[in-house]
Amino acid sequence: MTRKVSEETPAADGRPVRQWRRDVVELAALLRTWWASRHGHAPPDDNDADTGIGTDTGTGTGASVLWRMRTTVKDEPGSLAALCIALAGRRIDILSLQTHPLARGTVDEFLLRAPADLTATEISGSVSRAGGAGTWIERADAHDLVDAPTRVLGLATRTALDAAELPLALRQLLGRCTIRSLPAGDSAAREGVPVEGALEETDTVMRLRAPEGGVITVERPYLPFTPTEFARARALVELDARLGPRVPHGQDVLTLPRGNAITVRRADASDLDAAKAMHERCSPRTLSLRYHGPMGDADRYLGHLLSPRYGRTLAVQTASGRVVGLGHLLWDGDETEIALLVEDEWQRRGVGGELLRRLVSMAREANCEHVYAVTQSSNTGMVAAMRALGLPLDYQIEEGTLVITARLDATPVASPRSYDHSARD
Repeated sequence: MTRKVSEETPAADGRPVRQWRRDVVELAALLRTWWASRHGHAPPDDNDADTGIGTDTGTGTGASVLWRMRTTVKDEPGSLAALCIALAGRRIDILSLQTHPLARGTVDEFLLRAPADLTATEISGSVSRAGGAGTWIERADAHDLVDAPTRVLGLATRTALDAAELPLALRQLLGRCTIRSLPAGDSAAREGVPVEGALEETDTVMRLRAPEGGVITVERPYLPFTPTEFARARALVELDARLGPRVPHGQDVLTLPRGNAITVRRADASDLDAAKAMHERCSPRTLSLRYHGPMGDADRYLGHLLSPRYGRTLAVQTASGRVVGLGHLLWDGDETEIALLVEDEWQRRGVGGELLRRLVSMAREANCEHVYAVTQSSNTGMVAAMRALGLPLDYQIEEGTLVITARLDATPVASPRSYDHSARD
């Protein structure tokens, strides 16, 4: 963190800045010596890297815990040094530090390793007494050990490979937040949002122009966004806009229990006509179980469902190229919905179960904690497919509508597979 002052300007305690700088250099040298005496040059203990909880490598003082902490300090000499001294006094190691300059003050973001017997309240109390304000702290894990530039580059790579990754990349970049995408036709959403985006006065809501002309809204009420976070989020959206629509082209060729060969692949807007043709072959009951509304409106949803902006879609295709099944993983704010549609002639052949397993696997890769499916209480096929996942399920029924929620942090029960992966691209 660099703060420019003149050599003649007195510091807060009345010392000339030249003398204050020498004191800071001496303090930094002492901190480095203390750090080296505790840690040497050894990397974090393996247990720490895996869980965020392990044994200190230098002192044998017991278990330690990783914390992420953010606090605001006055933009004046000695403020950061005071925080470091307070943390050192509680035997807390600073693993990384980022500074976010604001119009008033500076936000300092730390990754800390603290003794396991220290609580979040005790740590934030020490920081408050050292001059920190608006302190926020939560437990960290091994993913937080990656430095910020490396993490941002990784998210940019994911976004570049798959347009559906943008909402997930934003969520991983900004932590626990709610992300909503509004289509280009929503003029009210675009009103007041400049091309470069906007960060509201409360700093808890940012609005970004989506590449296709809509608006992406990101909300994080528990922790205000910094200008640096806003700039990083805007850069990811701009990258997505420059690369245009894109979907990975990998596919799996499977053999169903009855001997039918099918291909499972990612789908996008180019599959719109094939999806409409499948709708025409589906019975009114099948469409009703999927869309829960007038059948004449079913085609209207397809443009939204096939857009990578709102989630990921898998298509099941026969050897002749006909699409007979669609599975959707939809980003719904901070929730994730799963939806399936299988053409009547291809039901009860394992197609829906195959789609569901793959969608859940994709949700896990996206670090989703839960997925939910909305159907009718009479849809025994969907209920059976959800139960076959071997995950804890929660059922909610209201006026014939059934919502099934699966918790993804549990280990699924292995189920026998009768499919052969006869080819893979």
